[in-house]
Parts: sequence; C-alpha cells; structure tokens
Amino acid sequence: MSEVKLTSVKVISELYKKFKNETIESEFSLQKLVNRTLDRFVYEEDFRKEILEHENLHQSGSKF
Repeated sequence: MSEVKLTSVKVISELYKKFKNETIESEFSLQKLVNRTLDRFVYEEDFRKEILEHENLHQSGSKF
C-alpha cells in the first residue's frame, strides 16, 4: 500500500447522513470514496472539469 496521509475535512452533515444511508449495507466507506475520487480527479481531465464546475452545494460559511 502507498504511504497514507492523515487529514481531516469538514463535510456537509446532511450529505454525510445520506451517504451513510446509501452505504449502510455495503463496506463502502468515506475513505474509499475520497481515495477513488482523488485518483479520478488527478488522472481524468473530464472528471476534474466536472468536479470543478459542480455548484450544487449549499454554502454555510465554509467554501464547499
């Protein structure tokens, strides 16, 4: 396994609750989602562009 970096992030509570409900019966974790998303963001230009242009989140004092 590659070297890992411990970090912390703030997530939108309601989105996290929905994520947990969607993954409750599987072993899919937030860590898996983040690592897979980071991989696609770094190596797939179309995905990166889609993420950078995504504006469907509600701001609540932080830069989401």
